[in-house]
Amino acid sequence: MKAILIKYLPVFSLILMLNLSFGMQETPDAKNIGSEFLAIIPTPQNIFWGTEFYILPVNNTICYDASSANSVHWVEKLLNAAGKKSNSTEAKDCGNWKLDIDEQLKDELGEEGYKLKIDDTGISIQSATEAGMFYGIQTLRQFFPAEIETGKVSSEVKLKHVEITDKPQYSWRGSMLDIARSFLSKEYIKKHIDRMALYKLNRLHLHLSDDQGWRIEIKGYPKLTEIGGKSAVKNGRSGYLTQQEYKDLQEYAAKRNIVIIPEIDMPGHVYAALVSYPELNCEKNENIEPQRALPPDLYDGYNVGWTRLCLEDASTYDFVDAVVKELAEITTGNWIHIGGDEIEDPLYEEFIQKADAIVRKYDKTAIGWEESAKADLSDNFIVQRWNGETNIAEGQKIIDSFCKFFYLDHGNITDQENTYKWCRKEGLPLEIVYSYSTDDERVIGIEAPVWSELVISDDRADDRLWPRSIAVAEVGWTRSSNRDFKDFSERLAKHGERLDNLGIEYFKSPEVDWETTREKGVFSEKLSKK
Repeated sequence: MKAILIKYLPVFSLILMLNLSFGMQETPDAKNIGSEFLAIIPTPQNIFWGTEFYILPVNNTICYDASSANSVHWVEKLLNAAGKKSNSTEAKDCGNWKLDIDEQLKDELGEEGYKLKIDDTGISIQSATEAGMFYGIQTLRQFFPAEIETGKVSSEVKLKHVEITDKPQYSWRGSMLDIARSFLSKEYIKKHIDRMALYKLNRLHLHLSDDQGWRIEIKGYPKLTEIGGKSAVKNGRSGYLTQQEYKDLQEYAAKRNIVIIPEIDMPGHVYAALVSYPELNCEKNENIEPQRALPPDLYDGYNVGWTRLCLEDASTYDFVDAVVKELAEITTGNWIHIGGDEIEDPLYEEFIQKADAIVRKYDKTAIGWEESAKADLSDNFIVQRWNGETNIAEGQKIIDSFCKFFYLDHGNITDQENTYKWCRKEGLPLEIVYSYSTDDERVIGIEAPVWSELVISDDRADDRLWPRSIAVAEVGWTRSSNRDFKDFSERLAKHGERLDNLGIEYFKSPEVDWETTREKGVFSEKLSKK
């Protein structure tokens, strides 16, 4: 044994010297992040932590290749907020910041992965795409003091040496806002997009129509918003998005690598459309049962499953076609959600097939709640699973939104006021959200909805969304073998001040020993506005 050690001693010495020269400590599964390490969320797939720090200088030079030009802006925002100066140069190696997008890295990093390195020479980020570069910068943002979120850092910025190679587990990491029951403004949705981006969530599903309201302008049917946009759930907020506002939101989201998915719920949950255009009803309003409201009265109740389009009438499909066509024309993403839940009708399956065909006719991919899987679906149709009670074909793609893990309108704790408990009577504490896992290979990702019957204000929306959306983000990004709730809660505790500075009225989950003394944050738009 002694002879073997002596024989290989030079090799061991060389390895030790290399590690010491860069000051790296390997943490292969990223679980042993104690107080001496930074609290990165979602936790990256592979981290090698250093023992040294890079002190960010007053003057910085950002080197970038042509593909990285759009990413320079996000680095400049960080440097400006840190009180540092910067200039940028299109070159391979010219300064202390190096941004490099190389398509040849796609096999290793995929569409959204990145490599981040911080050492004595500065900061280097590599990726195969702009999305990957953006996420590398968002990880780097968490190396900066939490004060960065106020738009002004007064202290010295010390960036811990590190090497990260990272990419997401799922391509679909979603948040859903129901703005149909109670409206959320364009300004709030933009704030939500900013917060999503920090934690690498990349799909924003907007539930735009329901019995209580219609929230997107359709120029071919102006009464949908003139009438349907005026209603809301009891004590909720009415309103709607103009087409220009919707386009602006999509552009804003796209710059942060988030795709907006619009949902027009049908053939059920349609009273806002029926009251706007009573001719859509069957004779004697037989499609409204029980008759909780009839045109011209608006509806502000909580009940569901009592309205449907008149599927016996061929003209119904003219309406569906026109709405989908117009929505497809103003939607930049690939998907349109057609709802399809909580409806019993002998023509239901036929409707789903026809609606799917209409969506495909306008070059979009249809998504439907899991009941839609009762129909014979096209291969690219995506099923959003919420209760697991519907058999889904083997080849179908699935987004998991199980209510028992992801319905964030349920309480953060048992018996929280103004929350639901119908799916899980104990509510959905942070640890339950984090505990989701699956080996179903059909699953392309996860999405956490917030239904808004009881979410009638911005602060309630914040309370339901955060911090549980951060748990959703890590579940969607980080493979199960790298996840541990105790570790996550310890890292999340260090984000308390960051969430405060972002102005989020988050629920202080009792599982977390929050490192913050402030009850409420002060929101700054300096990092969020472009």
